[in-house]
Amino acid sequence: MYADYSQKLAKLIVNYSVGVQPGDKVLINTSTNAEELTREVYREILIARGNVVRINFGFNAQEEIFYKYSSDEQLQFVDPLYVESWKQIDKMIAIYSTFNTKALTNVSPEKKTMVAKARTEITKIYLERAAKKELRWNLSPNPCNSFAQEANMGLQEYIEFAYKALNLHKDDPVEFWKKIETEQEKIVEILNKGSEMRIIGQDTDLVLGITGRSWVNCCGHENLPAGEVFTAPHEDNVNGTVRFTFPGIYQGQEIEDVKLSFKDGKVINSSAAKGDELLKKILEIPDANILGELAVGTNYGIQTFTKNMLFDEKMGGTIHLALGSGYPETGSKNESAIHWDLLKDMKGPEAKILLDGDMIYKEGKWLIS
Repeated sequence: MYADYSQKLAKLIVNYSVGVQPGDKVLINTSTNAEELTREVYREILIARGNVVRINFGFNAQEEIFYKYSSDEQLQFVDPLYVESWKQIDKMIAIYSTFNTKALTNVSPEKKTMVAKARTEITKIYLERAAKKELRWNLSPNPCNSFAQEANMGLQEYIEFAYKALNLHKDDPVEFWKKIETEQEKIVEILNKGSEMRIIGQDTDLVLGITGRSWVNCCGHENLPAGEVFTAPHEDNVNGTVRFTFPGIYQGQEIEDVKLSFKDGKVINSSAAKGDELLKKILEIPDANILGELAVGTNYGIQTFTKNMLFDEKMGGTIHLALGSGYPETGSKNESAIHWDLLKDMKGPEAKILLDGDMIYKEGKWLIS
C-alpha cells in the first residue's frame, strides 16, 4: 500500500513545496540510504526543467569518522565552494535520513560546538536569502531503520506512520496542504495582532513579547510533514520559566527534563535531569541562550513522539521553543550557529495560552479559528 511513498513525496516536494521552475538551480542534500527518494526527487526536478547543481550524499559513519580523525583546524574548515553554492541556488531540497541516530553520542560537546560555530556563515546566508524569498527550501523525511528504531516501530510500521503524517494517503496531497494553508492563515491573522503571549502549563509560566513580529503559516512548503504556526519573540522580552516534557535531541544525544528560566530574553538558569553538561555547553554557543522561535504544533495526525523533531514539533497539542537563530521573516534579529527545538506537551489539565490576556488555546486545542 505504501510502495509509492517515494514517488508521491517527490512530486509533492518538487511541484508544491519548493515549486521548481524551468532554469532553477537546485541543491540536494541527502544520504546514501535515501537513494530511492533521491532518485525520484531528481527525476521530478528534471521533468520540471530545473537544473541540479550539486547532490551531497552523506554515507554511513561519515560524521563519526569526521569527528574522530579531524584536527581542530579541520573541524573548523568549511568548504568555500559549498558556501558559495548557498549564495547562488534558487531551491534547496534536504532529504532527512541517517544510518545511526546515536553515532555522535560520545563526541565531546566542545567538538560539536566548534563545528557549529564554524558553520554560522552558512546558516546566516540561508536564513537571510529565505527571508527575502530568494531561496525556497524543503526538508522531508526518508523512512529508515534508525528512525524506526528510535520510534520503537518496525520499518513498515514507520513508513505507514510517515505516509499518513505527510497525508500522502489523501487523493490529492497538494490540495490537502493547500486547505491546511487556508485554515491556518485565519489563526495567523489573529496572532499577528497580538503583543504578548503567555504560556502556562506543567512547571511553566512564560511571557513572551511579540509586538510587530510576524507569524508564519507552516503548511508544507519548508517542512514536510507540516503543521505549525511560528514566530520569534523579542530578543529582550522573554521572562519566566518553562519545563519541556519531551527529551531534547541534540545531534543524536538526548537531554531530558530540560528546565529554563528567562529574564529580559536570556536564559539565566538551566537544568536537565540527563545531559546537563551538554545543555550548559549548548548555552555557551554565542546567542544560543536567546529564543529564536516560538511555535504551536497543529498536525493532529501526529500523536506519537518519535525522537525525530521533523515530526515531533508538528504534533498537535504541543508547543516548541528554539534556542539560537530565528527566522528573519518573523522579524527575528538573533543570529547563532544553532537552531535547537525543544518540545512541550500542552494537552494536560490547565495548559493554556493567552494572547494579550485572552485565552486562545486550552489543553491542546485552539479556541480561535
